[in-house]
Amino acid sequence: MRLRNVLLAASAWAVAVTPVFAEPRPPHSRPVLSSDEGGIWDLLDRAELDTRNSAELDKDPVLNAYVQGVVCKVAGDYCADLRVYLLDRPYLNAITAPNGYVEVWSGLMLRAETESELAFVLGHEITHFTENHGIEQWRKARAQANVAMLASIVSGPLGLLAALGAAASLSAYSREDERQADREGLERAVAAGYDAGGGAAMWTWVIDEAKASDFKKVREGPARASIFNTHPIDQERIATLTALAKGRPAGAGADKAVYRAVIRPHLASWLRDDLRRRDYGQSLYLIQRLSQLGTDMGVLNYFKGEAYRLRRGAGDDALAQAAYEAAVTQIDVPPEAFRELGNLYVRAGDKARARTAFESYLSRAPEAQDRWLVETSLKTLEGT
Repeated sequence: MRLRNVLLAASAWAVAVTPVFAEPRPPHSRPVLSSDEGGIWDLLDRAELDTRNSAELDKDPVLNAYVQGVVCKVAGDYCADLRVYLLDRPYLNAITAPNGYVEVWSGLMLRAETESELAFVLGHEITHFTENHGIEQWRKARAQANVAMLASIVSGPLGLLAALGAAASLSAYSREDERQADREGLERAVAAGYDAGGGAAMWTWVIDEAKASDFKKVREGPARASIFNTHPIDQERIATLTALAKGRPAGAGADKAVYRAVIRPHLASWLRDDLRRRDYGQSLYLIQRLSQLGTDMGVLNYFKGEAYRLRRGAGDDALAQAAYEAAVTQIDVPPEAFRELGNLYVRAGDKARARTAFESYLSRAPEAQDRWLVETSLKTLEGT
């Protein structure tokens, strides 16, 4: 019986450490439906249909055409294989599924400062597609399930060893896939004419934003490493991308003003969605970074005030007031800044400035749904 256990453990270990590769895909190819990859594509086609009908789908034709254009520049011969969907989700993410459907989330569009940064992320995801990393990971997960089943049969330390070996193997391959996607994603972006510094810039501020989080788990996340972490350590990624970019001539797509002009029509709605994550430390860091360009200061200061107002920490009322007061001096200020400023003035006992702020709000938003409420507030201030 002991020999049987040893043989089972050895079998589990062999499955754990044997790579389960998937061949890079040629352009314009589709797997046979009866294959394991064909079955996965069938499931993903259904998922894509759900995405196409999602309420989160952003249908702005101008923005869709812009992102599709960046995808095609980076994808090259694979452009016709990729279908892009913009989703209003306030997290930094993009996904390219093995069947070629691409999700680009608004949190990424908001956080990218230049087209070259966006191109790097899309190049990273397109590399996962061209190298068939998704199918490769699925096959590894299937092998992992087999290991878990075998390890459950084996008693004693050998069974535990097999399970740990499987986890370490799966994690290691995932890290290598991420490294490959970083390297080749950068090369794809550079080949398309983009500036090589976009990748390192992207990961640098991702780390800085995480450090600004209100939540300890998020703040400590970038420095955490274990065999179960499927991504390389962020500092390693920055060092690698910096080295790869060194000595290359400046490319296109590094102009922040040009990129801001593209996303400007969506800036307010994306910032409003970002505040719904309730990580005000990250939101404030993001707003401060976006403010360095010196444009859109009415919108940015308004949402800075909103972050302080919603956080409700010690001293946040004063910080919110200062932000709203900066916002209302700008031509692009949202009308709501006057309303919130009026509410703060009321709480501070400054009734004269409260009346002025409320009146300014009503004149700028005559059809506001809360008009009756603001008018009621004005009546309470009459004669004072």
